[in-house]
Formats: sequence, C-alpha cells, structure tokens
Amino acid sequence: MDFTFTEDQIAFRDAVSRFFMTEAAPEQLREVWETGAGRSAALRKKIAEQGLTALSVPEAEGGLGMGDIDWALMTQELGYYAIPDSLADTAYLAPGLLAGLPAGHALRAQWLPRVVDGSCRIAIGHPVNPWVADAHLADLLLMAHPVADGCELHAVPRAKVELTVLPSIDASRRLFEVRWHPDTETRVLDGVAGAPQWAATLDRAALNVGGQAIGLAQRMLDLATDYAAQRKQFGKPIGSFQAIKHHLADVVTEIEFARPVLYRAAAALAAGEPDASVRASHAKLACAAAAWTAARKAIQVHGAMGYTWEVDLQMFMKRAWVLDAAWGDRAFHRARLGAALLDAETLPSIGPGTTFA
Repeated sequence: MDFTFTEDQIAFRDAVSRFFMTEAAPEQLREVWETGAGRSAALRKKIAEQGLTALSVPEAEGGLGMGDIDWALMTQELGYYAIPDSLADTAYLAPGLLAGLPAGHALRAQWLPRVVDGSCRIAIGHPVNPWVADAHLADLLLMAHPVADGCELHAVPRAKVELTVLPSIDASRRLFEVRWHPDTETRVLDGVAGAPQWAATLDRAALNVGGQAIGLAQRMLDLATDYAAQRKQFGKPIGSFQAIKHHLADVVTEIEFARPVLYRAAAALAAGEPDASVRASHAKLACAAAAWTAARKAIQVHGAMGYTWEVDLQMFMKRAWVLDAAWGDRAFHRARLGAALLDAETLPSIGPGTTFA
C-alpha cells in the first residue's frame, strides 16, 4: 500500500500555498477584518478563478471531482494562512451534501455550478455545530433538522432566517445563531435519507477543522522559530537557549504525530470505510491538541507581547482556540472515540498491527 502523495497532489498544495502567500498576507487580512462584512469579495473572486471553489463539485456539474484526501492538504493551507472565509463550507461540505442528491435534482443542478464559478456562498448548520459561519452572506443555508427517524436536510433561503450575531475572540470569525422554521417547502431529504448525508458531513467537517488546526500549528511554530532566531538576550538569540529549543521541539513532535492521523482519517472517508467517523474524531482530537500546544509554546517563546494585536501570532492563536470547539468539542469526539475503542466487537482488533487492516 502506497501512503505517499502523488506529484500532482504535492504540486496542487504548493500552488495553493503560493497563491495564499501573495493574496492573504497578515496585513491584508487585518484590512479585511475591519470591513463591515469581514470578508473580501475580491479575494473570494480570486479563489474561484484559481479553481479552488470547484474542487469537490462532480465533473458532471463542471467541477474537478477531487476528494477528501485532496482537502486534507487544502485545509492545512487555509489554516496556515488563516483565510478569513468559510471557504470549506461552500466548496467542501456543501458539495458533499448536494452531490448526494439524485442526478438531475433541481437543487443540485441549481447550486453546484454556482459553487464552481464562485457566485454563491452556502452556509451549513448542524446540531453539533449550531453557530453558523458566514450566515449573513449566505445565498443558501443547508440546515439539519433532527426528527424521530433521523435528520432531515433543509435548503433555506437567507430571506427565511433570522440571524443573531455571536461575537468571537477571533476577529475573522463571523458566527450567527440562526432561527428558522422547517417546512415542506424547505425540506430536501427526510430523516431516513438525510441521516447518512449529515453523518458524512459531520465527518468531513471534523476533517476540515483538523486540517486547519494542523496548518495553524505549523504557522505558529514557524513564527516562534523566526522570533527565536531574531530576538536576543545576553547577546545571544533566544533560540540558542535549551528551554526554547524544548518548547519548539514539543510542537514539532505534536504536529508530526497528528498529521498521519489526519491523513488516515481522510483515506477512510475517501474509501467509505465503516470506521471513518471514529477516524475523523481521532483526527480532530489529535490536530486540535497540536494546535493548542503550538499556541501555548509560541506564546511562551514570544512572551506577553504575543497576545498583542500588532504581533501576527495572535491571529493564528485565536483561530486555533475557536476551532477547537467547532464541529464537535473535545468531549463529543472523545465520546465517539471511546465508544468505538471499548466496543466488544472491535476491541480484539486494537493494536499496532491492525492500524491499516
């Protein structure tokens, strides 16, 4: 079994990184934050022109038909550059839901081509993640409605919802409480048909958050390393001090242990493996832990100034904090992981030799 990424996947990741390096520098992000909407239409247009909104849309609707493994790379770049846009909701989660509808379904035919050309924003609401990102700009909201026999899928126009702004410690996050009324006009799938679609969406969302957390952790590590090389005390760069080296080494270790977990979860989702949900929860936990460690250690390297607005570190640190609870907090994912680990049927298969069995 080959676990390496293909040359095309590596080239794709590098191209995305170069694009965001130019178009999403920290000083540009700060300008976007201070606008009323908190989003840049110009940046979103450029993202669409690069084909990034078309990644998960099936080729039949004009997309690229890429999958979960490709997004495991893409989301790391979204995190590394702290992109102030819920791009993954529109370009990754929403196409997964819409592509699950029958071919020729009116909703699928109407919205997937618009996702490709970047002319729409789609927000996602779920009981596990009730605070909806970018609902104020969404042309369509895909909302989950739990019922006795499962979880319905509803497509709700923005005109039919009431929004309440929910402030976030991360200035780039635009979160809202959404009040809406489910009815037959908005219902797309009943509870039985909608349940597996929402289950897959939850797993993809956890993978999305995990990938961004790894990207954030890597960026905070890079910032701390650069600062440690430049900042001097007693005539020496502080990076030469053993305590600083230990802090940075702790972060490297966390990231290197979390990345394979993220990739294994992506492979499970892509292959439709029965334990994909458990893998996704494991990835979310491991990646969030790495991001928290990176934030804590980077602050210790920077000192108190790392919290200040002027220092770039705070942008990535705050994003890591808020994403930790997005699409299921640690208690939720630990419960899913624990239930699987302690299940009597799967317990005998636990061990190093069964990881990829």
